Parts: sequence; structure tokens; C-alpha cells
Amino acid sequence: MKAVPQQSALDFFPGKITFHSLKEASEDCKGCELYKNATQTVFGEGKVPSNVMFVGEVPGDEEDLKGRPFVGPAGRLFDKALDEAGIDRSKTYVTNVVKHFKWHSAPRGKRRLHEKPNAAEMRACMPWLAAEIKVVHPRILVCLGATAAQALIGKDFRVTKMRGQWLETAHADRTIATIHPSAILRAPDPGAREDQYRAFVADLLTVVKAL
Repeated sequence: MKAVPQQSALDFFPGKITFHSLKEASEDCKGCELYKNATQTVFGEGKVPSNVMFVGEVPGDEEDLKGRPFVGPAGRLFDKALDEAGIDRSKTYVTNVVKHFKWHSAPRGKRRLHEKPNAAEMRACMPWLAAEIKVVHPRILVCLGATAAQALIGKDFRVTKMRGQWLETAHADRTIATIHPSAILRAPDPGAREDQYRAFVADLLTVVKAL
């Protein structure tokens, strides 16, 4: 019995690769099952090309509804930290490893709760991210959280142990990883949130020094 070939984003790629053609083509992506429960594709946005590219995990509820990355609670915290570090978001490029919102319903109420994408979903979506990196051509690539770091640096990478360190990768001149802003929001108490936020800003300042 022949194995059924797995679909991926590549099956939906445009003939000519530009940022605009990629973004337009991604709107029809059915490379994995996540599109079935998502409102829309959430492609990356920002300056193309750009010196700095930020990569997160997956769009959240607000991102899914608005069609833009990092515009929900974590995105607002991200913007605050960028401002404090002196980084102009409009001069960077921001995206996620996976372009469709993965979620489950809250036990009570109508809230849609984020779920981590699995390996097959990430693998199916990776061609979009690889193409984004090519057209954005960042000098500095910043992985926000473990999912992005493991997708771009390697599955053995541990953000908690290796954050804030410059690494050599094939994706950019310099690559660095830090926590995802959502991890700060999940901290158990205000003191822990403040400590994690300060550490996050410190990692962003490391990026600023390299620009």
C-alpha cells in the first residue's frame, strides 16, 4: 500500500517568491488541519528586508481575529518591552513559526485557549517561515520562546538554560533566544512577573547593542 504524501505549506507556494506573493498565497494554506478551526492565516508583518526578525510560536485569539501577529496581551507586553529597550517595532519583522491559531475551548465560557502546535503542524508550516527569513534577510534573528528556538536552532535547545546567548545559525548572522512574552503573563505573582519582564528587556538590550 502506497503511503499518502503529507501536505505542507509548499503545496500552496506562489510561483514567484516575494513578501507580498507569500503573504497572499498563505491565505489559502491548508498544509495542516489547523486552518479548519482558525479564522484566517496570520502571516508575519513589518519591514522587509529588516535587520531584526522576531519569531514566536503561534497566533493567539486576538491575532486570529485581527489577522496580525503579536497584537493580543502578549503582544502588548512585547511592544512595551521593545519601547523600553529602544527598539522601533516598525523597523523590525515579527512572525510566528505556525500561522494558524491552535486552540481549545475553556471549560466554562466561550474563551478560546491557546494550544502548543505539535511537531507535524510545525513541520507543515516551516516552509512559510523559511521563505520569510529569505525575503526579510535579517542580520539578527530573535527566537521568542522554546517552540521558535527549537524549530530554528534545534530540538535540544532549552531557552531557560541558553537564553541571551549569541549563536551561529544558517538563518542569520547572529541568532539569540529569549522567553516568549506570554510566559511573563503566566508568572505566578506580580514579583515573578516583574523579574521575568526585566530579564526579557535585558535580552532585548543585548540585541540593541549588536545593531
